[in-house]
This record gives sequence, structure tokens and C-alpha cells, in this order.
Amino acid sequence: MITSNPDLKPADLSTKLQRFWELSAQKIRLIERTYDPAKGSPVFTMQGRYTTRGWTEWTQGFQYGGAILQFDATNDSEFLELGRRKTREMMAPHVSHIGVHDHGFNNVSTYGNLLRLMTEERIPFNEWEKNFYELALKISGAVQANRWTPIRPSTPQLPTAGFIHSFNGPHSLFVDTIRSCRSLIVSYLLGHSLQGEGDVHVNLLERALLHIKATADFSVYYGEGRDTYDTWGRTAHESVFNVTDGNYRCPNSQQGYTGFSTWTRGLAWAMVGFAEELEALATIHDDELTGLGGRESLEAMMLKAARATCDFYIENTPTDGVPYWDTGAPNLHLLGDYLSRPANPFNAHEPVDSSAAAIAAQGLLRLGNYLMNKQRIRPDTTDEIGLLGQTFWQAGQTYWQAGLTVLNTLLGEPYLSTDPNHQGLLLHSIYHRPNGWDYVPKGSKIPYGESSMWGDYHLREAALYVQRAIDQAPYYLFFNCVQA
Repeated sequence: MITSNPDLKPADLSTKLQRFWELSAQKIRLIERTYDPAKGSPVFTMQGRYTTRGWTEWTQGFQYGGAILQFDATNDSEFLELGRRKTREMMAPHVSHIGVHDHGFNNVSTYGNLLRLMTEERIPFNEWEKNFYELALKISGAVQANRWTPIRPSTPQLPTAGFIHSFNGPHSLFVDTIRSCRSLIVSYLLGHSLQGEGDVHVNLLERALLHIKATADFSVYYGEGRDTYDTWGRTAHESVFNVTDGNYRCPNSQQGYTGFSTWTRGLAWAMVGFAEELEALATIHDDELTGLGGRESLEAMMLKAARATCDFYIENTPTDGVPYWDTGAPNLHLLGDYLSRPANPFNAHEPVDSSAAAIAAQGLLRLGNYLMNKQRIRPDTTDEIGLLGQTFWQAGQTYWQAGLTVLNTLLGEPYLSTDPNHQGLLLHSIYHRPNGWDYVPKGSKIPYGESSMWGDYHLREAALYVQRAIDQAPYYLFFNCVQA
């Protein structure tokens, strides 16, 4: 279980963050100087060098989005120009990519961050450039929304239900796809809609909320007896449906150990996805939600899933906040009481996944901030979701301090990469343990010491989130790219 430091404050990370951004700059320059983009998108490192892996093209937006975040944190225009130029030159195919569920990763991280900086007046306003970013985001959200599988509604009150299906096919709901709901939300807020057969207009907000509900209903468990392994907050990586009748069939996993254990990076995607969509929901007018379930019902559904997943992460992660790659990994028992001490990335039995920690840190921080601000709005409210009897403020403090604790761990060794020849920024990331894709050093039984493009990006994103809190800068939101 994570042992949070209750006294840790964002400002306490200032020295670590300064060093982090210096190392981050070195890594971005090193990759840009030495990586051959003709090989495809860089995915993860092998012996300290980024390499590709032809599964899906889902990481290029993290590469160039990372440079944009670097500018955001440091005001170094070198990285703004790199991110801007590479977005223009390299990212167009991702906008129209009909074969993936990753639009929220690739396009919100690039076009979205650039438009956000312009909206926040961090970069000069340019009408043509603004229109260029907006058009890319509009189309990206619509293309993502078209990857749609209708399913049987979970309650009779719902007229329709469905989800954005994964690259595995129309039967497959991935828990990580909740982060691609960002692309639908941004496109909707920019005034766009998906236009289908017969010129029918599809509401992108409705599709986003239906996907979020499907994820909450089928990817997240609540200890309500769905199966023998149903415990509060665990997640299934993949949920499988019968596309003929729309019925749910079973949990499954592609990158985790089994469908009945919890792949921790999938858990982390759910944590940050539900938290940031709660933030987005708070800005949408009640009238726009009336026919989609209503604010009270939607918020309760999303808050329950966010609380459950964050609770499970805290309870099932070692004391320093870095999880092992799957909570049901077959050799964890050989580590003894591993939840009562810091994670050991150099052990002989099961690898940790620092990228899951980087993603989870932001989820914990966002949920914590959301609940603390909710308490200010409704100071007499008692939370009855998850930890009974806590006020929203108390619960928010729990998540906030856990998030700071996780980030504090990742900003130091052995997780922060200080070797000037290693292209990665965050060490001990895992990509696909079941397939054996991760590099195993000579003499070791498990992979360790390598990085991933998503791990590096999300550590930058979590660092920027806290950096802005320290600097009292505008709160970092993905939908700040849309002018109010």
C-alpha cells in the first residue's frame, strides 16, 4: 500500500523538477539527433536506444507532444519550434487514421497542446495557425467517434449504448481508450459533429459519454459479485462483446497477465481518464446533458469509477507508489510482502512498470484536486462513494498526497534516467510482458532499465501539472485549447 507523505507540497519538488526539465531537454535533443524517423514511430528503448514496434502507431504524438510540454514548462522556444514543425510535417496521417483507438494520444498531445498554448496566450495568436489546429482536432474527434460498436444498454432507461472499439476489432473494448474520449470532447466543444449515412449528424459528446459509461460498467469492478475476482476498483484491460446481439461476454487482457487480474497500466489509464473527464463534464452546460443521462447521474457514474480505480491503485501498489506490471503476475508471491516496502525494479521475479506510475500520478492529483474543489462548492456534503463518511475534501487530500508521493519517487533515481547516452527519460517501463517484447539484460530473468515514449511523455505531463501549481499558472486542462 502506498505510504503517502502527508506533509509533501508541490513546492517541495521544485529542485527535483528543475533537474528533471534539464534532463528532459537532453533526451529530446538526443532522440532528435540520432533517431531515424524512417523506421517508424519510436516506441520503447532497447539497451538505451529507442526502437519501433509495428503493432499500432500510437506513440508519435508523445514524441512531439513531449517537446511542446518542454516548452510549456521552460519557455525554451527551441522545443516549441521542434514540436510545431514536427506536428505539421509528421502528424497529418494520425488525424485521418481510421484503424486505431489512439486519437486522444496522438492528436490531443500535439495539435491540442499547441492550440492550448495559443488559447492561453503563451504563444502569439495567428488566425491561420489556430484554424489549422482546430481543423485537425475536429476531424480527429470525428474519425475516432466513427470507430463505433453499438451494444445492449445496461439499463432499460438508456435508449442506446456503445463504445469506441480497439484495433482488435468491433468486439473489443480497451480500458485505455477512455483517454481518447478527449478527442471527441475537444471536437464537440469546437462545434463539430460526425456526419454519417444520409447526412445524419452524430453528437460527439453523446458518443464520448456512452464510451465512458461502457468503460465504467464493463472495464471497472466494484465488488458487486460480477465474478470470483470482483474487488473494488480492479480493471480488465479488454472487455469482449458479442457484436451480433450486443451482449457482454467476458473480460480479457492483451498486455496484462489475465482478464481476471489487473494490468496496472490499464488501471492507470482509467484513473486519469475518469478524473480528467470529470473536469471536462463540470464545464458543460446542464442543457447539453439533459438527454444524455443528466449531470447528477453522469457525475456519479464517473466519480464512482475514478474513486474505485484510485483506491485500488493505492491499496495494491508498493509503498513508494510504483506498481509491478500486473497485480496478478504469477511470480509476485516469490517477492514476499512486496506491498509493505518500496518496489524493486531489479528483483529476480517480476518487473515493475514505472510508466503506469507516471500515468497514475496524474490521475491521483486530478481526482484529488477535483474533490477538494467540490468540497468548497458543497461544504456540508458527505461522500458516500468508496470511503464512507469522508468529506470530499478529506478524500481529495488522500488522493492528492498519494499523487505527489508517486511523482516524488519518479523524479529521483533509480527511475529518472541520468545517463547522457540513454535516450529514455523514465526508466523501468514495461511494454508487453506476455509477448516478451521488453529487453531483458544479460544475467537477469526480467526486463528493467528501459524507457517508453508514453512513460516519458506522461512523466512530463505530471511534472508540468505540478510545475504549474508551483508557479500559480493556469490549471492544466486538455480542453483549455477551446476558448470559453
